[in-house]
Amino acid sequence: MAVQSAQWDDLRVFLAVAREESLSAAGRRLNVDPATVGRRVSRLEKAFETPLFVKSPTGYALTDAGQRLMAHALRVEQSLEEAAEDMIGQTTGLSGQIRIGAPDGAANYLLPQVCAQIAEDNPDLEIQIVALPRVVSLSRREADLVVAVSAPTAGKLTVQKIADYKLHLAAARWYLRQHPEITSIDDLRDHMVIGYIPDMIFDKELDYLNETGVEKVRLASNSASVQFNWVRRGAGIGIVHDFAIPSAKGMVKVLPESVSLTRSFYLIRHADDRRLERMNRFSEALCDGLRKEVARLEAQT
Repeated sequence: MAVQSAQWDDLRVFLAVAREESLSAAGRRLNVDPATVGRRVSRLEKAFETPLFVKSPTGYALTDAGQRLMAHALRVEQSLEEAAEDMIGQTTGLSGQIRIGAPDGAANYLLPQVCAQIAEDNPDLEIQIVALPRVVSLSRREADLVVAVSAPTAGKLTVQKIADYKLHLAAARWYLRQHPEITSIDDLRDHMVIGYIPDMIFDKELDYLNETGVEKVRLASNSASVQFNWVRRGAGIGIVHDFAIPSAKGMVKVLPESVSLTRSFYLIRHADDRRLERMNRFSEALCDGLRKEVARLEAQT
């Protein structure tokens, strides 16, 4: 196959492998068998006369040539999306697939109900939530858009503030009844404190306990949901999202006047996506739904 005859289907397979970093995962994403994925990648590599991936124990990683091809393939993908939108139009409901990346706090306690409502309003729309305790990469197209806890300062991106949200120390009522009274931050020394693994905090905005002066965390996880479940089950005391508290019967705030944190959610998108009316409409619905859901749940605490 000559370079000039490279087809979009081959580039689509290439992008799937680059994003998923494995043939099997790319095959599941495209609904084709891994062997076919491998053949299509080999065909592209033969056409361009250079390796596009390096196989390692952790999967398929892009070579320098693969990185260069990905930039071109993403532009082709973007152009096709714009062409489809321009020709077909979006006068009715949203359709197609949209993937959202988010930290697991938002992904577990906000996005399910917000996205379910958007999906109900748009029967032809498929929504996927990627919940990871790390930054989700837009450059590698791990997601179409990202809900983040801090605004990036580099990259060809658009950033929109969605809403502020609150966090407080919290514990299960029965845990508080069985352990020494907490009247000040100093009293936390006599309690099991729950928090993040210090060297796995992927965003400075998640370093909650640093603001309380607590130096030692005895139960730690890189997942906000794991921490929340420890608190819910009475394992100790930790900082939790106010919007998550209503989902745990018997959980109450501790020292709410002394420890009250405010953080923000941001919607991050590729700058080029601003030309896609479909993405603009979805982003508007998502931000509006998240603002309302944060306000609704925080009003219950």
